[in-house]
Amino acid sequence: MSINPITKSVDLGNGKPISIETGKLAKQADGSVVVRQGNTMLLATVVSAKEAREGMNFLPLTVEYLEKYASAGKFPGGFFKREARPSEHEILIARLVDRALRPLFPDDYRSETQVIISLISAEKNTPPDALACLAASAAIAVSDIPFNGPVAEARVVRINGEFQINPSLDLLESADLDLLVAANKDNVIMVEGEMNEVSEKEMVEAIAFAHEAIKKACEVQLELAEAKGTKDVYREYSQEEKDEAFEKRVWDATFEKCKEIALQGLADKHKRSELLKAVKEEFKESLSEEELEEKGDLIGGYFHNAEKEAIRSVVLDKRVRLDGRKLDEVRPIWSEVNYLPSAHGSAIFTRGETQSLTTVTLGTKLDAQTIDGALIEGSHEFMLHYNFPPFCTGEAKFLRSTSRREIGHGNLALRALKRVIPSDNPYTIRVVSDVLESNGSSSMATVCAGTLALMDAGVKIKKPVSGIAMGLITDKSGKFAVLSDILGDEDHLGDMDFKITGTKDGITACQMDIKVDGLPYEVLTQALEQAKAGRAHIMNEMLKTIDAPREDFKPHAPRIVTLTVEKDLIGAIIGPGGKIIQEIQNSSGAKVSIEEVDGKGYVEIFSENKESIDQALAKIKGIISVPEPGEVYEGVVKSIMPYGAFVEFLPGKQGLLHISEISWTRIENLDGVFSEGDTVKVKLLEVDKKTGKYRLSRKVLLPKEAEEA
Repeated sequence: MSINPITKSVDLGNGKPISIETGKLAKQADGSVVVRQGNTMLLATVVSAKEAREGMNFLPLTVEYLEKYASAGKFPGGFFKREARPSEHEILIARLVDRALRPLFPDDYRSETQVIISLISAEKNTPPDALACLAASAAIAVSDIPFNGPVAEARVVRINGEFQINPSLDLLESADLDLLVAANKDNVIMVEGEMNEVSEKEMVEAIAFAHEAIKKACEVQLELAEAKGTKDVYREYSQEEKDEAFEKRVWDATFEKCKEIALQGLADKHKRSELLKAVKEEFKESLSEEELEEKGDLIGGYFHNAEKEAIRSVVLDKRVRLDGRKLDEVRPIWSEVNYLPSAHGSAIFTRGETQSLTTVTLGTKLDAQTIDGALIEGSHEFMLHYNFPPFCTGEAKFLRSTSRREIGHGNLALRALKRVIPSDNPYTIRVVSDVLESNGSSSMATVCAGTLALMDAGVKIKKPVSGIAMGLITDKSGKFAVLSDILGDEDHLGDMDFKITGTKDGITACQMDIKVDGLPYEVLTQALEQAKAGRAHIMNEMLKTIDAPREDFKPHAPRIVTLTVEKDLIGAIIGPGGKIIQEIQNSSGAKVSIEEVDGKGYVEIFSENKESIDQALAKIKGIISVPEPGEVYEGVVKSIMPYGAFVEFLPGKQGLLHISEISWTRIENLDGVFSEGDTVKVKLLEVDKKTGKYRLSRKVLLPKEAEEA
């Protein structure tokens, strides 16, 4: 059996060539490629059904990204030693690829399509996420699946003022800007990333820089498709049934009525939805039973097109939005903090018909989330979880496991806030946003509520962060309208969803999805500047509720005391088999953790009770303290001998309190003077240089005259 693989290579400008190979693996898929950079290899496959499902009115596309542990020479953690469901990290990468691919399939393509990208070889310093979209698009390019590609993603970072493409993993921590950009040869399609308070101008420059590299990645895919013989070769597929005469009839009967509703400026989305639904039902009632049975399935799609264009024309021609706002106007805002008395921090943030109830919980390093992926290991001390229950949109649905949308929105809010968490923060922090109402921008409400809740908890964030979602409506003539703080309907009917978060000094995170070709950079710049003004307005409203982190934590919030010890004292604190540290925790009631970092021991003492912390701290300080002659200690009598008592004056350190050093008056024996377990204040007189034994005295702490009297 002969194998004739085809391979093409490209350098995106970072000196690290990328090869794309097809014709060797997974040949029964409609398209398959292996993308390789260094020792990192991704296998991407695509399969699309030859026939569309009956009654399907959308593209059933699924994208999976899977990291094989064997790719890095590792065993999966846990009891079951095999890969289980995708991790959040894998889901986030799959979402990035999905958002780049989905807009490029033909609008009328309805066949079930599945893209699977597998990490089959991993090089620890080469992040595979920037290669995943390239692999997926290349797999489609060597198939006959209809696709308006190719497309690719590139990571652009800025390190020491210089932009770099797809840098190694060890450089990411020193970057003040980290963006993943997806684009085809002509247009940017998707942007997501985080940054350290950069300006709008700097962000546009970064996107343009990434696009230049992406053009090279798209060109090499076209070369691969041409070599494979699949360039501009697409399968025939069953297109949607078209009845132009009936479509015009629906349009003529409903378009103006939809415009009239759009011009009313109704802020209540349910009322607006009812009115639009009534227009559709009125048209249905005008049809005979025969027409309804014959063409009823077409009404929904045709009416949606009329409704969409009616609303868009009102925005473009009248500069009026669905809820009556101006293009740059933000919905009414109200917020409140300390709403939940038992939480460590809490806030409600409401903007229009979107509301988030957010909590903050403070914990120790022991509460950190352990990360054990094929490539990434470590822990997360800052977590943000976003929940979107069905009641927030007035729906009744089964509660299932966390959705990919919830993971994605939570990650965006996490990116927005993590840059303002102080580097010396000793706590593990968990922020949870429960969306109670939703009509657009719930992830941005989460950012705002998260900021308020962190300040309410007393977390000393560097600066408050606000967020806004921007929209765009365009037409073929070049007319456009940039919308601030978009509604759910404006997101659905518009051409862009651009979420931007930041402090007063710059952007901290963004997420952009563009649904039209040819978004000029001038329009993008206007959207960013309009968003800056919107963020400032939202920030001003937030700061009316709380303008700075609380000076102290809530009375019931836990406290953490940290101290640094020498490396060789770590074992003394832990004790054999953890005996000492467990005894400290049991006797004090505080949690104690210790870890070695850079040759030092970092100890954390955690408790809601100050007395518990003080007790544990005293014991640890006793262990690490070096006994100093002349110092006074409070000790415990451990044993009694005819010649004196042995007193533990520091944990693990005992000295002899000789019978002659107990009192100024002569004592013949210790009967009735001390019992084991008694507390006694002593002074360390000396440390024997040869034996290391400690000599203690009690009488030097007593007034001599009073005792003699």
